[in-house]
Amino acid sequence: MSSINYPPEEIFKTPKFGKKNFEHIILWLLYNNDECQWSDFTEKPLELRLSTLSKYLSMLKGRGYVDNYSRGHYKITPEGKKRFHEISRVRGKKKKLSYPPKVIVRRRNYDHWILWMVYNNSFCKWSDFLEEPLSINQSSLSKNMNLLLDKGLVIKENKEYRITRSGKVEYSRMLQDYDLDRQSILNEESKRIEEITKKTIQFFENYSIKNEDIQFRFLNNILRLDYARVKSMLTNEEDFNKILLFLSINHPNQYPDYISTGDFSNAYGLKNTKLQYYIDEIVENNIYPIRFFKLTVSQDENYYFQSDEPLEIMLRAITEKHITKSTYLNKLFSRSFDLSDILSEVLDSSCRILFNENLRNALKNFLPQYINYLAYKIEEKVELKETYDKLEGIIWQDMIGLFQTQKGDELKDQYEEKIKEIDKEIEENPEKIELYNSKISILLYYEQLDDVLTILDDMLDIFPKNEIDIKMKKASVLRRLRNLEEGLDIIDELLEKYPKNNDLLNYKVYWLQYLNRKEEAIELIQSLVDKFPDNGTYNDTYGEILMYYEEYEHAIEKFLKTIEVASDEWYINQTYIKLGLCYKELQNFDSAIKNFRIGKELTEKSVSDAETKQKWLTIAELFLAEIQQIEEK
Repeated sequence: MSSINYPPEEIFKTPKFGKKNFEHIILWLLYNNDECQWSDFTEKPLELRLSTLSKYLSMLKGRGYVDNYSRGHYKITPEGKKRFHEISRVRGKKKKLSYPPKVIVRRRNYDHWILWMVYNNSFCKWSDFLEEPLSINQSSLSKNMNLLLDKGLVIKENKEYRITRSGKVEYSRMLQDYDLDRQSILNEESKRIEEITKKTIQFFENYSIKNEDIQFRFLNNILRLDYARVKSMLTNEEDFNKILLFLSINHPNQYPDYISTGDFSNAYGLKNTKLQYYIDEIVENNIYPIRFFKLTVSQDENYYFQSDEPLEIMLRAITEKHITKSTYLNKLFSRSFDLSDILSEVLDSSCRILFNENLRNALKNFLPQYINYLAYKIEEKVELKETYDKLEGIIWQDMIGLFQTQKGDELKDQYEEKIKEIDKEIEENPEKIELYNSKISILLYYEQLDDVLTILDDMLDIFPKNEIDIKMKKASVLRRLRNLEEGLDIIDELLEKYPKNNDLLNYKVYWLQYLNRKEEAIELIQSLVDKFPDNGTYNDTYGEILMYYEEYEHAIEKFLKTIEVASDEWYINQTYIKLGLCYKELQNFDSAIKNFRIGKELTEKSVSDAETKQKWLTIAELFLAEIQQIEEK
């Protein structure tokens, strides 16, 4: 007979109105027992569904309420106990709320009101914003809440609105817009830092991180890099923290101390493939707005530092000093720039003040791209009000020209050369659409998105019969520019003109998902599947949408249907990998492994381009590695 203390039936039975409060059920069980196992939740009397339990335990762990101290074993944390008492107090009672001060409500920035509310209260209901003292009208509340939800600053769960980690960062920025006293701003920021540092201290203890410089850099990284951005693929937050630790350890200030990816993986229990993949995503592919720089000493030895951290700020000051000095003198004496002299001066000063002399060669190779980065950063300034700002703009404009003419940026050179070749071919064969598509591919590779939009507009005049393809490419570019609403407008315009084109409806489903309009997306894809039940593409899309919204059991049904009716389609390898991901989330590891392996095998045999194949192979390998790591615990 189990010795587990279960909650009274009134806690876990389905109410006549509304839904079960799964958060309360799980926290009750953990609060009233020293520890609980997975089976304690899934067996009688609770009998929670696997997908429901997985979803809520992940949520509670992410908020620091639950500690998964070993595989399948859970404990409540001190923060979880506070949350449990809070839920227990408000059951059947009116929740007492904190409201924004007059300095904030004086302005009708409803998004700021909402952020203040969800930050300073554990959660808010829709009615909390409609009622006094805020009294936001329905339309304004809907508009501003959807905006915050789309940006990932607020999440909605069980009709409760909560702030995300990204929302807390935005809240801190928001306070700067108001005439709050310095101490109030510091107090608010301290709340956010305190919440993160509680978890960080435990992380340091678990892995014996005692070096204060590494601790400081890690804390700086974790405050600026939001885990939510990679959570959909990197489901273990501790793995994310290990990746940030790797970046924090391998900093130029630590030279000659260095740890390779292989040694780090062995020491910290993280798969090498996973570590390398996410380092590449953070540093090379810039998945965060924070820029990372890399100093390469050898193929297996790299050091990393952030933009706007003390080292980069000082390097920028040294670089700007020498470039500005050279510019003044060159303009005064009508001399031409000598890039090699500037680089030598920056290198000498930097190695004398900032970097170990043994990093000189690595820094020498790094400086041209860094100066180019600074040049384009200054070029992006819209307002040049003061005389010095204008002079600074002229100086860096000269530097951009210098780098282009002296081939300081080989990629730019290659890109321009390729475009010239394509333009020459287009001039000779202006009716050949493949040439335009080749040009677009090159521009996309070099992130020249505005140029792509211009070419697509020109193509509409030249190739009117290809309207759908051209406009959908334009919508895709707008998505990359994060202009989702305009992309959806293009799809709606096409649907008005081609109402029987079901593929356009399928595209619209994805756009509704991008905009987080879940109900509309589900309704639309359901209508397509009802109309064409044996269409593999539509079933696969349905599975993806359900998977995105973490409805894994239903997603599995759609992916299995896809495999049943479309086993020979070009995309079926991806379906197997997505199916494996769903099984993994439900902790059905045997089925997950089976489908990941089938997906890998089919991907290796597929005729897709090399980049697409590598992408799906990497995804499968990462999740297989994660399952292996879980099973080894």
